[in-house]
Amino acid sequence: ISYSYDLSHSLQYNLTVLRMPLEILKTETTQSRQESFDIFEDEELSTQGGSGVFGICSKPYEKYVWNAKLLEAVRTAVHRDWLLYIIHGFCGQSKLLIYGRPIYVTLIARRSSKFAGTRFLKRGANCEGDVANEVETEQILYDASVMSFSAGSYSSYVQVRGSVPLYWSQDISTMMPKPPITLDQADPYAHVAALHFDQMLQRFGSPIIILNLVKEREKRKHERILSEELVAAVTYLNQFLPPEHAIIYIPWDMAKYTKSKLCNVLDRLNVIAESVVKKTGFFVNRPDSYCSILRPDEKWNELGGCVVSTGRLQTGVLRTNCVDCLDRTNTAQFMVGKCALAYQLYSLGLIDKPNLQFDTDAVRLFEELYEDHGDTLSLQYGGSQLVHRVKTYRKIAPWTQHSKDIMQTLSRYYSNAFSDADRQDSINLFLGVFKPTEGKPHLWELPTDFYLHHKNTLSLSQTRQSYTYWWTTGVLKHLPLPFDEVTCAENRRKLTVKKFHKYEEEIDIHNEFFRPYELSSFDETFCLAMTNSTRDFMPKNVGIDPSPFTVRKPDETGKSVLGNKNNREETVLQRKTAASAPPPPSEEAVSSSSEDDSGTDKEDEGAVSQRSTPVKVTDTGDNTKITENVVQSTKDVYGVNLSDIPSEDDLAIYARFVQLGQSQHKQDKGSQQFCSKHLLDKVINLIPISSFSQDNIYEVQPPRVDRKSIEIFHAHIQAGRGNMQLLGRDDFLMYREYIRNRYM
Repeated sequence: ISYSYDLSHSLQYNLTVLRMPLEILKTETTQSRQESFDIFEDEELSTQGGSGVFGICSKPYEKYVWNAKLLEAVRTAVHRDWLLYIIHGFCGQSKLLIYGRPIYVTLIARRSSKFAGTRFLKRGANCEGDVANEVETEQILYDASVMSFSAGSYSSYVQVRGSVPLYWSQDISTMMPKPPITLDQADPYAHVAALHFDQMLQRFGSPIIILNLVKEREKRKHERILSEELVAAVTYLNQFLPPEHAIIYIPWDMAKYTKSKLCNVLDRLNVIAESVVKKTGFFVNRPDSYCSILRPDEKWNELGGCVVSTGRLQTGVLRTNCVDCLDRTNTAQFMVGKCALAYQLYSLGLIDKPNLQFDTDAVRLFEELYEDHGDTLSLQYGGSQLVHRVKTYRKIAPWTQHSKDIMQTLSRYYSNAFSDADRQDSINLFLGVFKPTEGKPHLWELPTDFYLHHKNTLSLSQTRQSYTYWWTTGVLKHLPLPFDEVTCAENRRKLTVKKFHKYEEEIDIHNEFFRPYELSSFDETFCLAMTNSTRDFMPKNVGIDPSPFTVRKPDETGKSVLGNKNNREETVLQRKTAASAPPPPSEEAVSSSSEDDSGTDKEDEGAVSQRSTPVKVTDTGDNTKITENVVQSTKDVYGVNLSDIPSEDDLAIYARFVQLGQSQHKQDKGSQQFCSKHLLDKVINLIPISSFSQDNIYEVQPPRVDRKSIEIFHAHIQAGRGNMQLLGRDDFLMYREYIRNRYM
């Protein structure tokens, strides 16, 4: 929920709308709109001396709004400010500190409210092209040193997951962990796939890239049924599209590569991610920096998307799917997001090359964010958290992770078998798919909800979509740009101009964030309590490079053994039980009933029993080694050895401090005579540590600031407001000399 930001749209859409010509919208909308139900609002704005400002409000994208049906009854009865739109999915934010410079990494997942439901009860697509488990994931990078939508630096990247757009289902009445896949309806002209990809072309533009992770080779045909039908549908639809805007199809059997000891899964995913990001590009609201022009990078020059005067636009999107779109899909999306994150950091001038390595603080923070994202989406659709994580595919997960994977598999099976039906009924009722009617069967009395989600079963459509021109009129004309972001009459009708008071909280980002009129507690302030790369991931040892892009050892992290007492006790316990513990089960055995690796294809080639890396085992009888790993010396922590004897000067200062406390700021002549003249000279001639000329508990006299420092401070304030000063000749010469000395 947000009171001032449209969460149903992407950041690229929202900031593109802000740059539309306001004068055009004002003449078209202000004359016919109802400004307010408050008859004193216009009078108040006019009496404030021209303090009224105009802002653009966009119509929410109803596909991702979950309370749209509930608001229909009051939409025309109340003022639009009372209409609060809710999205369902995930929202997480972490702070990446780059030498003290705060960068907010935000992950927003919008779950579609069309054809929504639970795992086995909602598969494939409905007659309108809406697919099950469709989630739009957006990662946003924000330079928090400047808090402004107009002057700040923002970047975002969007990708999508969703079920295979076909008519297919799985029968759960057999109580099997993996029910057989059934194609419910023949679709030789790919009608439902055409409707689905038409929606994507309107919202994201071209190219549409499909990353299909389902199995290709199986002894008993199971997942391969979906691959064969999807290939046929994409091939049919592409023959009518222009070649430059064709749908790109990338099949990759992730389960097969996971079982092969000759292939690294994440390395292959990284190659796919690089090619995908280069084709789609990403959004950034500032033009390329001057340093990237002086030192061009090969990968940066090959980047796709659309380059405009104000920055870059993402054109097209990656659509990832497996069978359930949970475990394998989340790992693939993480790798693509990691690749896009490197380009985003490079575009904001934070790293010198668009490349990020594993085991750095930045990637660890991003990986934790994506695992929370995957756990939340998996709970909503599958009934349990992720079974296979990024560490599983990196083959560095601890052996205790296998038992957790088994418990998650059992939890998912229980939820699918016993509780998903009730959850599906609740979703149908909340979304307005089922409307209780007197004299009609109750919700729990319906044998199926198939006809509720497929409207063509109740009435035949009067208009039939073309088999060849399957896209909406006007979409191809503006490709590769998305049709929803193009300035045209149809899109202008979705926008309204709203009048604000310039001090209103909804448009005053400073008051909205800091809440100056409320009592704030640092412990409850989210910007301080959120995950922090320096506090939670950077090693606590002195002398460690504080850069979040430095590769750390596996045990060098803020969440390692040195983190807290519970982690230390758990590690010691693992060391004691590692020698006597049975060997961990193979991934093939664990995944036989999980989401991603069903046991239907136990191929002889390349199939190995993979065991994750065990924890480091030390001698349990050697208590000294454990103490050395847990307790550090004061020299390592504080930089000084506290066992050294204090000097005479320090002792004299301390003695004088004690005497002042005992006399309560009264001069004690007896104590002064007690001190030798040598010690008194040492005390009297002390230089104050503080930089203030007068500094005590009663008053402070701040130091004087020279005129040049004041000018620098005022220039910094103006830069935060977007008023940049022109660079002089000396500045250009100094920067050119710096580049020549360092890089040439």
